[in-house]
Amino acid sequence: MKKYIKYLFLIVAHLLILVLINNNLFAQDSSTVMAPTLKVKPVKNTFESVWLMDNQTVMVPIKGTLEFDIQHRFGTVNNGVKDLYGLFGPSNIRLGINYAPIKNLFAGIGITKERMQFDINAKYAILKQAPKKIPVSVTYFTNMVIDCRDKSNFTYNAHRFSYFNQLIVARKINKKFSAEASTSFSWFNNIEGYVNSKGEISNKMNNGHLAFSLLGRYKVSAKSAVILGYDQPLTQHPTNNPHPNICFGFETNTSSHAFQVFAGNYGNIVPQSNNMFNQNDFTKSQYVIGFNITRLWNF
Repeated sequence: MKKYIKYLFLIVAHLLILVLINNNLFAQDSSTVMAPTLKVKPVKNTFESVWLMDNQTVMVPIKGTLEFDIQHRFGTVNNGVKDLYGLFGPSNIRLGINYAPIKNLFAGIGITKERMQFDINAKYAILKQAPKKIPVSVTYFTNMVIDCRDKSNFTYNAHRFSYFNQLIVARKINKKFSAEASTSFSWFNNIEGYVNSKGEISNKMNNGHLAFSLLGRYKVSAKSAVILGYDQPLTQHPTNNPHPNICFGFETNTSSHAFQVFAGNYGNIVPQSNNMFNQNDFTKSQYVIGFNITRLWNF
């Protein structure tokens, strides 16, 4: 547990440094009292959606935005025509709704078919990229997930809970290309156990898990883009180490919709489940086809 606290401390320390840098920049601007200054607006549309395939982006909609999400993952394609490349195989789906009650904050709930997981989530934009002022955007995302299956699956109610924390850094490099990197920490209160050689019960995995992610988006037209990503687990577990995720796809959007269709190794949708338990191996062509649909309303 101490090493996870150390990692979290380092993340918070880096975050504080970024905030202090930002404050210093604005302090320097305010010192020029006599010179007229123009307000620098943040860069717009680093990404076109709060989601990019299986990951959150730095984007936080404007105050008063209501969003409805539909996320779907089919089965793995490696069975070929037996289940029509996973389209008729076991699938997973999440329905979510989020709202921006104040500036820079987006919060909501969702329900996922796999293990009937109910999630409460929040995302806050800490920094926003601005020309010649702030080089990157920084956003923090967190959730709490409750496994809502029958109580017979749990010894204690506390075993139902899992948590996810992610610090996201992104930059719109030019009008067509945006890139994002993030580090995340997942925590499950309950992990499956096994009887070891000494006859003792040991966890198959650690309760906590560190990972990082890289994402990219390249616009091919005014409303369409190609998207790709890579997720790498960092924590080494006693058994059942998760596999990395390689994903790629296509995105199209309007002012109120975003649609993404893609292929990747992640079959779950809840981020801590993907990072912690993914056993789909890209070297064995264990990809799933997925899509995300988001619909926005502004009030």
